[in-house]
Amino acid sequence: MNIDVLLTSIQSIIPIIVIIVLGYFLQARGWFGEEFAPNLSRLIMNVALPASIFVSVLKYLTLDKLVSLSSGLVYVFAAFVGTYILAFLAVWIFKVQPGRRGTMINTFANANTIFIGLPLNIALFGDNALPFFLVYYIMNTISTWTLGVYLMTSDSKSGKKQQTKFNWKKLLPAPLVGFLIALVFLLARIPVPDFATNTLTYIGNLVTPLSLIYIGITLQKAGLKTIRFDRDTIITLVGRFILAPALMFSLLYFTAHGMPTTEFNTFVIQSAAPALAVLPILANQGDGDVELSTNIVTISTILFVIVVPIVMTLLG
Repeated sequence: MNIDVLLTSIQSIIPIIVIIVLGYFLQARGWFGEEFAPNLSRLIMNVALPASIFVSVLKYLTLDKLVSLSSGLVYVFAAFVGTYILAFLAVWIFKVQPGRRGTMINTFANANTIFIGLPLNIALFGDNALPFFLVYYIMNTISTWTLGVYLMTSDSKSGKKQQTKFNWKKLLPAPLVGFLIALVFLLARIPVPDFATNTLTYIGNLVTPLSLIYIGITLQKAGLKTIRFDRDTIITLVGRFILAPALMFSLLYFTAHGMPTTEFNTFVIQSAAPALAVLPILANQGDGDVELSTNIVTISTILFVIVVPIVMTLLG
């Protein structure tokens, strides 16, 4: 490994770690009430992030670049299909018990792109990498709220499938709506007044610091003392942090010739992001193993601090 690259990677994520620790510390000191974290999550998801995406799309995307991004969507889709195949094979080979299968498969394939993937991507590659992030985010959202949610809510510890009503609104979260509205402005060449752009920029700038504080709060609430490493947890973490990024890297390296370096790196980094924060909620809905889901979310969120410098170093 190149030591200089490793040190640079570590320095890049030090601000991320510091703000996460700040959120953890303030939550431990009792600064935030029980409703603060859920309200913070809603603020980020429904206000700050859509504003950030709207401004960034109009700032960094052109019609030509929009067309070029379609090829990236194909590569990301192929990587997701490959990761699902690996996940199903792992479940079959290791004879994973009912109630744990949905969590394992989801963790292999789907990542926490919003609260961890996004601020990490901006910190490492800057705002100009946001269009590439959006490509991964779109595929991750579709994957999570179609096959992913089906696997979670139909994976009961008793082996019986739970009857759940599919919520189509999940396929159009506020950040994706912000992206679609920005596309309308971009394609129709609708001008945005400076005061509106400046206002939305201020609001959008809240995303990264608030997301990192939210992660710290979540970690403190989860409780680090509850962490455990059993066989299924280790297999799942190997899938999330080794197999998924390795598959993405190999696919892009051997097939995506001429892909911009920032786009290449964005896809690989996103494929190594931690597990979805909503896994315990989905596991509970399907009568799955909530403890395993919580354990994996907590451990993967902590481990990403170690994984990112390693991945960045390997990417060079």
